Amino acid sequence: MSENGFEVIGVSSDGKELKEVAHDEGIRTIPLEMSRTISPLKDLKALWEFYRLCKKEKPDIVHSHTPKAGIVGMLGARLAGVPIRLHTVAGLPLMEAKGLKRKLLDFVEQLTYASATRVYPNSKGLRDFILANNYTSKEKLKVIGNGSSNGIDTAHFSPTAVTEETKTQLKQSLGITLEDFVFIFVGRLVSDKGINELIAAFDQLSHANAKLLLVGAQEPELDPLNRETLQIINTNPNILSVGFQNDVRPYFALSDCLVFPSYREGFPNVVMQAGAMGLLSIVTDINGCNEIIEEGVNGWIIPVKDQNALHARMEKCMQQPEQQRQMGIKSRERIQSNYERSFIWKELLNEYQNTLHLFRQKH
Repeated sequence: MSENGFEVIGVSSDGKELKEVAHDEGIRTIPLEMSRTISPLKDLKALWEFYRLCKKEKPDIVHSHTPKAGIVGMLGARLAGVPIRLHTVAGLPLMEAKGLKRKLLDFVEQLTYASATRVYPNSKGLRDFILANNYTSKEKLKVIGNGSSNGIDTAHFSPTAVTEETKTQLKQSLGITLEDFVFIFVGRLVSDKGINELIAAFDQLSHANAKLLLVGAQEPELDPLNRETLQIINTNPNILSVGFQNDVRPYFALSDCLVFPSYREGFPNVVMQAGAMGLLSIVTDINGCNEIIEEGVNGWIIPVKDQNALHARMEKCMQQPEQQRQMGIKSRERIQSNYERSFIWKELLNEYQNTLHLFRQKH
């Protein structure tokens, strides 16, 4: 039981991450297999198991995240009679889907929201997208605070959290010199994140001392990169791909600018993390990104899938070191004022307490 009076149970696919959550948060966790792809038989099995779990545990509140956990969690909880069913929308893969797949995903999204008692888009742009596509009514939607699912711990993500010694050692191991200007991308190395455009734009930069640091894993089975992109990553000595990292702070600390040319997002943690670490960002004009970044203040906004605009902005960024430093300072200030984790947690706790209070009043 937490100090706020709630017992929390974490439910997710099994793996080391679930065990880490149990240990780090001190909560009970229950594995429930959910596939990330569309798989009717597996999805029905997950729905049935979650329904049974709700019948056994009898929770007052079920709160789901991600599209797959959303349909399993919200529909299963509704069928089991759970009174308060909350769903956070933190990005919609269907934005890039077309044809029959898009129609199917639209239906699943509508069914998820119909099964929920409250829906929390984690950005204003996402809320507008949901309304424009008639997934649910305006009354059911609410953006917590200024957006974001979980906020940022700006004491953890801070320029002072990484020592000069750590930075120096990491630079040496990666072959980065003091003269180098380092662009960084953090996230899954997939087409939807704009990696094909990023690699092509970087490959055309005229500066010999430009470096591109890729922090994240590829997902060839879900969203493969172009063959040309993979060839450039493997042959350009100024592109440094370090794979997935548990702690991304040292990589942010030795970088000068985050480049995040994603096609779609909910409210990207990476852009908030980079800002908290004192980096300006080049982002695409999509919801979430265009709410965190204010053009010319703490970063730059470019059109989606526009390799030429991305290349031009990266070139210009390297030519303006003082402006880049000032924008980095503004970036951290903006994250501290708008997206501090403790503030988001407090707002979320208020939602739990208020919805529970209203339910008990009615019953």
